[in-house]
Amino acid sequence: MRTKEVRLIVMVWIIVGWSSCMGRFVVEKNNLRVTSPESIRGVYECALGNFGVPQYGGSMSGAVLYPKANQKACKNFDDFDISFRSRVAGLPTFVLVDRGDCYFTLKAWNAQRAGAATILVADNRPEQLITMDAPEDETTDADYLQNITIPSALVSRSLGSAIKTAIAHGEPVHISLDWREALPHPNDRVAYELWTNSNDECGPKCDAQIQFLKRFKGAAQILEKGGYTRFTPHYITWYCPEAFLASRQCKSQCINGGRYCAPDPEQDFSRGYNGKDVIVQNLRQACFFRVTNESGKPWLWWDYVTDFAIRCPMKEEKYNKKCADQVIHSLGVDVKKIDQCIGDIEANTENPVLKEEQHAQVGKGSRGDVTILPTIVINNRQYRGKLQRSAVLKALCSGFRETTEPPICLTEDIGTNECLQNNGGCWEDKTTNISACRDTFRGRVCQCPIVQGVKFLGDGYTHCEASGALRCGINNGGCWKQTQMGKTYSACRDDHSKGCKCPPGFKGDGLKDCQDVNECEEKTACQCRDCKCKNTWGSYECSCSGSLLYIREHDICINKDARGDVSWGVIWIIFMGLSAAALGAYTIYKYRIRTYMDSEIRAIMAQYMPLDNNPNGQPSSQLEL
Repeated sequence: MRTKEVRLIVMVWIIVGWSSCMGRFVVEKNNLRVTSPESIRGVYECALGNFGVPQYGGSMSGAVLYPKANQKACKNFDDFDISFRSRVAGLPTFVLVDRGDCYFTLKAWNAQRAGAATILVADNRPEQLITMDAPEDETTDADYLQNITIPSALVSRSLGSAIKTAIAHGEPVHISLDWREALPHPNDRVAYELWTNSNDECGPKCDAQIQFLKRFKGAAQILEKGGYTRFTPHYITWYCPEAFLASRQCKSQCINGGRYCAPDPEQDFSRGYNGKDVIVQNLRQACFFRVTNESGKPWLWWDYVTDFAIRCPMKEEKYNKKCADQVIHSLGVDVKKIDQCIGDIEANTENPVLKEEQHAQVGKGSRGDVTILPTIVINNRQYRGKLQRSAVLKALCSGFRETTEPPICLTEDIGTNECLQNNGGCWEDKTTNISACRDTFRGRVCQCPIVQGVKFLGDGYTHCEASGALRCGINNGGCWKQTQMGKTYSACRDDHSKGCKCPPGFKGDGLKDCQDVNECEEKTACQCRDCKCKNTWGSYECSCSGSLLYIREHDICINKDARGDVSWGVIWIIFMGLSAAALGAYTIYKYRIRTYMDSEIRAIMAQYMPLDNNPNGQPSSQLEL
């Protein structure tokens, strides 16, 4: 009888909670593009599965296969000798299976073990798309759930039928899944919520949730401290129906007069902790976040919930206020402020914190009501996928606009590893092990790299070329280089230029080959009448017969003695010219001196002797008066 009462109360809570959410559950959808055949080419909607690892921020293209047997994928494909593993350099395999007869997760697991890259489930009824979820039954063998890593999507019955028809007619079906716009980018800061529970005795889901909190804590705190994200934890509560307010069950599972309730952890009112204990600890965690958020340290919430899970587990009977206060005190937070936030849980009044939590459960805009625990909401969109550090971090990173992602989004643990196969189809210099393939959470990017301060230029796919003053230091700038007989020639110029050019004395493309130019045969040098030409590697030697001397600049042979006579003649000419110039200058100087002296003497004599042109015989000075 007691068990029936428990089930009745739980069922009433579920009905009450679900009735407030009717019509508000939003299916998270994604774009699916059929690229061939032409008859069904176009963009279609598909519903993301709530398990596996959707490639948030990336995309994937593949060829669709519809198995000839085990078409509902409820059994191991190995039993039918069917494999979906792609051939070398082949497209990934998207396996299409039919809905029905077993859990969606089992279909995905069997497809993954057979080598499929993605599973598409064709609906078996004409209806609106639904969210494929993991089984709730705890008695189900769910060990494989945490090992599902491939993305999954539900497609409409009409699209599924069209794909099957095309495959039956021998037409290859190629599909591209794009998760790059699965999450909106309202600004440069990603807002996300985690709907969780402090209960640690709810089976595999609680264990997975606690493990996620421990493993994701470091990344969450880095993002929060850096100002990249705005995180808010939330807790689901229900209210006790008015008809059951006086029952012992409601009183043991609820606080504040039945307004805020949580199910019994063991679903047995006669033993262990009850729902009231859970709702109080949920309230304490919510208040801890409020207090630390007001102090500017919201990331301490992650320390509190992980420490509480470790230090205060239900199975050790430490799930109580005393243990919680010890954890709070160890983190340097004022316990009194937490108690003030919690308030009086026995009062028949509203609790402002839990009231806001109930309002937050109701979906707004594009976000549906929160009905599943745990639930992650990123930029007001519910996350669909595996509760795993790398999967959730990748989804968070896809909420940033490209080029605005924080550094943690570019770490290897959330990369796609697409560069491991055929270098991602990007340019690669195997000699120096330099690659243009860059692995990011959005997928591989072909981008010419910067190595040791040298920037490579090119399209990143077929060509990358070193540039700048230091480029010849890395594999000789990708140019030709060869050494013979102690001489080394290179087609790389160690300056700010780019490209490769064979040095003087060679001809070729400068990249792979430079051939010696035979100046003697091509008659480009040493062509004077008395010259003798001999070709050398990268140059030539020219000599003259007898006592003649070769002048390379003018390509001419001259007599050594004649050269000396000519030199002395030039010197004598220069000496005679200088002597003539000096003599001319001296003559001019003497003439100017004599002229000056004559004019001075005349002036002196004019003052004391009458001149012929003075008619009165008076001094010229008086006449001027």
